[in-house]
Amino acid sequence: MKKILITDGMDKNAIEILLNQGFDVEEKFYPEEELKEKIKEVDVIIVRSATKIRQNIIDEALKTGRLKLVVRGGVGLDNIDVAYAKARGIEVRNTPCASSNAVAELVLCEMLVLARNVKLANLTLQEGVWAKKKLKGTEIHGKTLGLIGFGNIARSLAEKANNLGMNVIYNDIVEHIDARECFKFAKFEEIIEKADYITVHTPLTEDTKYMFNKEVFKNMKETAFFINCARGGIVQEEDLLEAINTNEIAGAAIDCFENEPQPIEGLLNHPKVTVTPHIGASTREAQERIGLEIADIVINYFTCILVNASGC
Repeated sequence: MKKILITDGMDKNAIEILLNQGFDVEEKFYPEEELKEKIKEVDVIIVRSATKIRQNIIDEALKTGRLKLVVRGGVGLDNIDVAYAKARGIEVRNTPCASSNAVAELVLCEMLVLARNVKLANLTLQEGVWAKKKLKGTEIHGKTLGLIGFGNIARSLAEKANNLGMNVIYNDIVEHIDARECFKFAKFEEIIEKADYITVHTPLTEDTKYMFNKEVFKNMKETAFFINCARGGIVQEEDLLEAINTNEIAGAAIDCFENEPQPIEGLLNHPKVTVTPHIGASTREAQERIGLEIADIVINYFTCILVNASGC
């Protein structure tokens, strides 16, 4: 019987599917030192963002040779040493499409919250201040949305923004020839200078580390808003805070932080910043889709091994 360890939670229906397929499933979070021992006993480990599968964990798994598959429920793989694992015969998979709509909807939500001063309106009203005349917002219709990265999430967001009357420009490693004509490819610098809303949709890599920093924020419009629902570490958060405090940009919305779960307090308490605790994919529907995709990945992986099917 193959042993599966789920460390960061998973949809219950998907767990039931795995159990019905004859897998031995354990759902429990293990701190790093305990995981070093537990990893020797499992054939599959399923993680989200909290559990880190680094070289030291992989090395412990290699001592027994049982671990064959690591599955990341979600898009980003920056918490897994993918190349090191694959070089040692451990497959690494993720669920890149299952949460796209959920994250795109959160970004759109944040854009509307920023445009209409919802956070500040909420705070002042809770303090007993009726600040209606001071809370004049803006409309997103007719504004320019700049997307940094144009993967599944960004494309979903682009469609929604276009339907709401926004102009959409994007930057990616290459121009996407299959993109709709209304989505315009632009240089990074052009997006920074022209966009009213700039959102990040790239993985965290050596190339994207701190790609948003003091110099970039200085080149943004003073009326522009910055939104990061991708990965912490892409943004130099101290520089972002300074840009907001000096009115170089109008505000920001942050769902992913470099030091989770303890972000810098300056961002958490700022009236011009909306913050959420990495909830981009946290909808019932997305979690169901992620769970079902993970179950399919695990079942198909071991089915292919059993039948020794080439090309699986």
